[in-house]
Amino acid sequence: MHLASAVDPQLADLSNKLIYSAMAVYTIAMLAHMFEWTFGSKGAVAVRSSEQAGSLAETVAAAGSTGKGAKKVTVTVASAGGGTTTLTRTALAGEGATVVTSGRGEDETDGPGAAGTSEKADLAGRIAVSLTVLGALLHAGGVFTRGLSVSRWPWGNMYEFSCAFALAMTVAYLGLLAAKKQVRWLGLPVTLAVVLTLGIATQVLYTESEQLVPALHSYWLAIHVSTAIVCGGAFYAAFIATLLYLGKDSFDQRTAAGLTSGPLGTSASIWQRLPAASTLDKLSYRINALVFPLWTFTIIAGAIWAEAAWGKYWEWDPKETWSFITWVAYACYLHARATAGWKGRKAAYLALAAFACWLFNYYGVNIFVTGKHSYAGI
Repeated sequence: MHLASAVDPQLADLSNKLIYSAMAVYTIAMLAHMFEWTFGSKGAVAVRSSEQAGSLAETVAAAGSTGKGAKKVTVTVASAGGGTTTLTRTALAGEGATVVTSGRGEDETDGPGAAGTSEKADLAGRIAVSLTVLGALLHAGGVFTRGLSVSRWPWGNMYEFSCAFALAMTVAYLGLLAAKKQVRWLGLPVTLAVVLTLGIATQVLYTESEQLVPALHSYWLAIHVSTAIVCGGAFYAAFIATLLYLGKDSFDQRTAAGLTSGPLGTSASIWQRLPAASTLDKLSYRINALVFPLWTFTIIAGAIWAEAAWGKYWEWDPKETWSFITWVAYACYLHARATAGWKGRKAAYLALAAFACWLFNYYGVNIFVTGKHSYAGI
């Protein structure tokens, strides 16, 4: 397909304004999520550890108030060996008694959007989601008008790819919410990452709206690059779930050891509000397993495009090499989970290493390494 050579400066300017507007809305959404995390109810407490096997027989007693809205909660957990473990903690709650539920499902969460969240915090969360939707609409408009300004697909350089990548992160998060998944706790890290990605794109990677080099004038731009964008958004969501899993698992271990602070000295309330560590681990694995075939297709599509543009399917160009390294890293992670039975922290470290490969493939190779893909524009 031959693309028009003219550039519409008005549409290009409109695209920039929409992107900056989206950044402003995302920032407000991020602050609303922060409010929800800070002032949300901490009353619902689920006790979990590897030692607490068997049925969980929980008895809850609310002692006298230790401060405004604070309740002291004593939980007695029956172990498989017939003994009991008594834990005592102080948890901030809204009006009424603090609640500890029995027979809690793993997918239930004590975090933002869960039952028991205070009304003000829940309202802040709903406002944050609404603002995220508005930001996504403005963001999509910015990406769309960028493409219209030059009559081509709007991901021909690092600035455009970063904008589309950030949009993919947002859409992935909103898609999980639309699917009735209790993932509102993802809102804060997602909006933070989107603001940072767009900030880097607009301040460091920005290039004027212009036509592409001849090698990119192909319908494979829509196929190869769009799938890479979707993969990047999904890999990021899995990366966040992996980081939170490691933090939650460390918190559970510290709690079992009688320590009250979270990992790296963070507030225990942050980790108490997240889903169970096993839930976060499963979420990361499922996302990576789901998107891995699409990443495989992305590499195959790139090889076909390379043959059409340069006459060879594969030349071990730096971008090709690191794409393959990333594929191998994720393949090792999935293989270890499926066959070696790796779960938990060892698998999480593999997942982090794989995402680091993806991140270097995008930023590191494009910025610091010269190759046939060095027309990404900065």
